[in-house]
Amino acid sequence: MILLLDPTLLARLTTLSFHTRRPRRGQVQGERRSTKRGTSVEFADYREYTRGDDLRRVDWNIYARLERPFVKLFEEEEDLAVHVFLDGSGSMGWKGETEEEEDKWEYARRLAAALGYVALVGGDRLQVALLRGGEVAATFGPVRGQGNALRLFEWLEGLEAEGTTDLNAALRTYGFAGGRAGLAVLISDLFSPTGYVEGLTALAARGHEVALLHLLTPDEVDPPLGGDLRLVDVETGEIQEVTVDGGMRNLYRRRLAAWREEIRAACRARDGLYVPLTTATPLDRALLHDLRRARLLR
Repeated sequence: MILLLDPTLLARLTTLSFHTRRPRRGQVQGERRSTKRGTSVEFADYREYTRGDDLRRVDWNIYARLERPFVKLFEEEEDLAVHVFLDGSGSMGWKGETEEEEDKWEYARRLAAALGYVALVGGDRLQVALLRGGEVAATFGPVRGQGNALRLFEWLEGLEAEGTTDLNAALRTYGFAGGRAGLAVLISDLFSPTGYVEGLTALAARGHEVALLHLLTPDEVDPPLGGDLRLVDVETGEIQEVTVDGGMRNLYRRRLAAWREEIRAACRARDGLYVPLTTATPLDRALLHDLRRARLLR
């Protein structure tokens, strides 16, 4: 997997970090500022000295002026818990019409690898979960530190896209497991028969900030097919016969646009982010432009 992330891109990823809208309390000292008073170099406030305070924190300049001792308070820099969810259903393995086009599963794993790398380089606490059926099929982590990047890439390399995924059930299961709340990033095409809203609600209720990266191929956005067709569901094998003409194609585009707006509204209602992506977007552009513009990364 490491070979699929260009060394130039890896170098650029080291300059990125995750953007969160709420201060977090972590478990170890890291690179995120929280509201808990701690021992970092970021000055926060003063308070009067009380017996037992560290004399090294006394501001002697203020003492000389006011003749009363005050100690300096600092804001502690702490780690962020980053949870990356990867939809492992069969539809994620769909590949477009051209040989040059990357399939969703390849793109999704590379995207998960890049986001995981940003977390590890930034000193965040990372856990990656493969969702399949109505459960969490496999997990990586939780881990911290750039030294775990190669293990992450190798783990992602071994994953397969197959079967169906009940996103609601899988995300509820993860949310109820009681892991530390943080930033929850879902990478999925959202082709889940039971939907996804209840799952996002469960994560938000646990205190997670949710970001949904909605990944489709170009021919799912604008199907190149026409005429009388027999369509086979790649996950269930169900067959649907349809006739595709200009009118049907226009109707499809309108419904896709409405679906995306519905997803955006569902994320916004849970104070989350929605980022539509296609596999035609170069990965470096998605990371360095689209996700930064959406304020998932900075």
